[in-house]
Amino acid sequence: MVEAAAELIGALPPDEVPVPLRRFARFERRKRAKLAGQHIAAVLEKDPEFRRRVAEPLREAQPDLVEAVEGGDVPPAADPVRVAVLAYLLRPDGWAGLVEAARAELERSATASEEEAAERRVAALKEELAAARAARASEVDKLRAELRDTKAEVAELRRKLHDARTRYRAAQERAETLAADTDRELAAAQEGAAAAEKELRRLRSRAAQAEAAAEAAKRAAREGRNVDDMRLRLLLDALVDAAQGVRRELALPSTIARPADAVGALEPDRLAHRVLPGRALSDSDPQLLDRLLTLPQVHLVVDGYNVTKTGYGELPLSDQRTRLVSGLGGLAAQTRAEVTCVFDGAELDAPVAISAPRGVRVLFSRPGQTADELIGELVRAEPVGRAVVVVSSDREVADSARRANARPCPSTLLLRRLGRS
Repeated sequence: MVEAAAELIGALPPDEVPVPLRRFARFERRKRAKLAGQHIAAVLEKDPEFRRRVAEPLREAQPDLVEAVEGGDVPPAADPVRVAVLAYLLRPDGWAGLVEAARAELERSATASEEEAAERRVAALKEELAAARAARASEVDKLRAELRDTKAEVAELRRKLHDARTRYRAAQERAETLAADTDRELAAAQEGAAAAEKELRRLRSRAAQAEAAAEAAKRAAREGRNVDDMRLRLLLDALVDAAQGVRRELALPSTIARPADAVGALEPDRLAHRVLPGRALSDSDPQLLDRLLTLPQVHLVVDGYNVTKTGYGELPLSDQRTRLVSGLGGLAAQTRAEVTCVFDGAELDAPVAISAPRGVRVLFSRPGQTADELIGELVRAEPVGRAVVVVSSDREVADSARRANARPCPSTLLLRRLGRS
């Protein structure tokens, strides 16, 4: 009724709208029905003419149902809500009974709907109960299977534990046997060392006696060698004169090549490879890295984790890599040097995506390979004579770089240079 009246208010001229409802006539239809509902219901109750005007559109839309309501013969299939609305608006004889009958019908329909909903809910609960029972049975079967697997695993672990204990006892027995054999061999070695020391003292004594006898023989020989020396000098002069005569006869040059000239070696002004600038500088010299980076086509090989753990080892490994690679990108842009940064692949739990800046090559060692070994391969791959600088504070890496004609540089110098950049 309220919706029909709200529709009518919007269609009537302003002077034909009941006075209490004129302020709602300008509202939108749904807004009128929502905000002016109580006022519309009050006017419908008190104003018969307004009720009649509200009923006219319904009379035109449903003439058969209006005639049935006015005649008191309502079809059983009629909508009880529409019957109640028409009875209230038209108010034929017995209209209150029609409204009460419509209310009772709506209550019966609501009760039936609730019963159907309850039946559907019960059916759904039964289905959920059956599904829960099936899931419980499946879960019980799964748990039993897991229990069997666990028992089998426990049995296997017990067998392995027994085997490990057996091997441990056997190893312990072998160790005790080896310890006993070692003790016996040590005692025998000590006895042999004592015997050798005794024999060494005896031999030293005999050697001293022999040296004294030899010195005495030399003195005696020198005293009786004067005549023999004179005869030997005459023979030597004859040989020298004969050799000079042969040289004159063969016209041999006065100077000839020496045997030492045939031995291959590097002359001071002809080095086999270019000496890197800074070779004479110490590793701690602050100017070392700056001078090395001025070399043409220099290759800078960086031991990544050695540098990061020296400068900022408190950061996570991913942050260490990102910070170092970013700094090397700026260094490569400034110096135009070839830069390769090597990280140990054993530190990784999974593949890592690193966006290397231009001019920086980032490498990880392969499984079973250390970063030190990969650095050695990079250095050996370079041609002889190219300037290669290895940045690492690891003594083994530095020694290996020197053996491969590369120049090592401490990590602290690179960190200082990156800090200036």
